[in-house]
Amino acid sequence: MFQKQLKMAGAAFAALAFTLGLPAQAQQWPVKPVRVIVPFGAGGGTDIQGRLLGQKFQQSLGQNFLVENRSGASGLIGAETAARSPGDGYTILFTTASLAVSVTLNAKLLKFNPTTDLLPVSWVSSVPLVLVLHPSVPAKNLKDFVALVKKSGNKLNAAHNGGGTTSHLSVEMLNLFGGTKVTAIPYKGGGPAMIGQISGETDFTFATALAAQSFIKSGKVRAIAVTTGKSAAAFPDLPTMKSIYPEFEADNWYAMFFPKGTSKDIVAKLNGEIVKALKSPDVNDFIRKEGGEPVGSSPEELAAYFKREVTKYAKVIKAANVVAE
Repeated sequence: MFQKQLKMAGAAFAALAFTLGLPAQAQQWPVKPVRVIVPFGAGGGTDIQGRLLGQKFQQSLGQNFLVENRSGASGLIGAETAARSPGDGYTILFTTASLAVSVTLNAKLLKFNPTTDLLPVSWVSSVPLVLVLHPSVPAKNLKDFVALVKKSGNKLNAAHNGGGTTSHLSVEMLNLFGGTKVTAIPYKGGGPAMIGQISGETDFTFATALAAQSFIKSGKVRAIAVTTGKSAAAFPDLPTMKSIYPEFEADNWYAMFFPKGTSKDIVAKLNGEIVKALKSPDVNDFIRKEGGEPVGSSPEELAAYFKREVTKYAKVIKAANVVAE
């Protein structure tokens, strides 16, 4: 009888240990260095933010978070690398809104499903694009600008940061929602696009906040609106595109994902670390210097937001007949 009770007690203890196993594993995580995949080159906003966050995680959790730059194919090479990695908590993807665009625009290149093969962790930051005009364009606000474009017979042209970027899709949104037919001219990145803009090669552009700030202050371009759904803290006096065109919203956001299969407890732990890091002065100040705002969200909020972004850009890509370059 005693042996039978002992056996039953042992089985109960084993079951309890198994039940507590996953939270305990998450509590101990990480026990070795963690790889943070940035799907763009070194030195850009994604890379710098990723490294700052990695330093914060290291200080808090006692393990190295090593940024690995896997650039190419509009961020898809790095995203696929992350998606195909084991869901053990030791690979993180830190990417941007380009992923939501690529789901439709680069569908033929996709060898994974971003909405099912990646687990959302947290929306990190929100960064607006700024609609800036060359000084020779005589419009002081958004309504006057759109009227001017139409009056000119749609002869004005726009620089953008490259095919499939949020800068490019913003030009297409203007055509779609504003009823214009401007010519979109691609450049190899935000820096070259701004050079083309201030030199007068183009009439306007939707520039990343950081790329535009110094030129706005010096008067080399005139800012008239931001693309985010809400007013941007970096440009408090500028209206949103959405205030005139309700469907116009483009956020050059940054977010973190794990590969599918990662424990919910590890996802929750990293989520907490992200929220904590965003409150630190150095991370917070850098994001604001970039012209953005720290966000922080639950995994569920990011999942819902990502799906909305995919749907939104799919509509624009199909309506404007945008093709991958």
